[in-house]
Amino acid sequence: MEVGTARSFFSLLAIIPMTSYFNAIILGIVEGLTEFLPVSSTGHLIITGHLLNFTGPKAETFDIVIQLGAILAVVILYWPRFMGLVRPTASPFSGVKGLYLLFLTSLPASLAGLLAHDLIKAYLFTPITVAFALATGAVAIFLVEKLPIKKSITTLDEITPWLALGIGFWQCLALWPGFSRSASTIMGGMFLGLHRKVAAEYSFVAAVPIMVAATSYDMFKNWQLFRPDDIPVIALGFIFSFISAAIAVKTFIALLGKLTLRPFACYRLALVPFILWAFW
Repeated sequence: MEVGTARSFFSLLAIIPMTSYFNAIILGIVEGLTEFLPVSSTGHLIITGHLLNFTGPKAETFDIVIQLGAILAVVILYWPRFMGLVRPTASPFSGVKGLYLLFLTSLPASLAGLLAHDLIKAYLFTPITVAFALATGAVAIFLVEKLPIKKSITTLDEITPWLALGIGFWQCLALWPGFSRSASTIMGGMFLGLHRKVAAEYSFVAAVPIMVAATSYDMFKNWQLFRPDDIPVIALGFIFSFISAAIAVKTFIALLGKLTLRPFACYRLALVPFILWAFW
């Protein structure tokens, strides 16, 4: 299907108002499938939103709110890990120490995001900026995969405070929509010596506090954009985000036992010409 035809198709679907269930399902699936893969869920939601003619403050907040479904999927899949943070176990990654590590990882991006929140939403939530972020992130993935770094950290229990903070600084790259929070934290972990699969698992767990903080902050600032009749639509997006995220996380972890991150970098690069052609 040519890009012009694709845009016409999505524009036709967009005749149904954004408060429709159909668009909520589409955006929920896109969010869940891409949130924890190194391809940028925010970037994909921005592109999908433009194809559906759903843009603006309400669209951006809707995209952020349905992330809670993806967050819940990770919490359930890694339930023993999260329970260990509340009820300490013999594992070093539990209790106060585990919470401290997640705090350190969340701190840099949380502070930077708080300071730059309005600027990011004003200038970086466009398909063109997403395209450049996808390309930049793809190049970074190729570079990190090529570097001869010994991956000596093979379990979450071996992560130290300095490693957690270092991954947190890498996570700041995800403030550029399209770069990908998952990509930035996985690459950061690999660069600092974590095995690829362990870096991915830590990326999933570390996503929860910063995503909850970002979602809560955005909802607090923009709750007045929504009406009571939007609640069922948001709920539907939440449900499909949860289901598709659970599938994506399980599949991604299984693939990392056999593949590198290079196929995801190739996908990102392949997507860039389509975006530029459709939206330049």
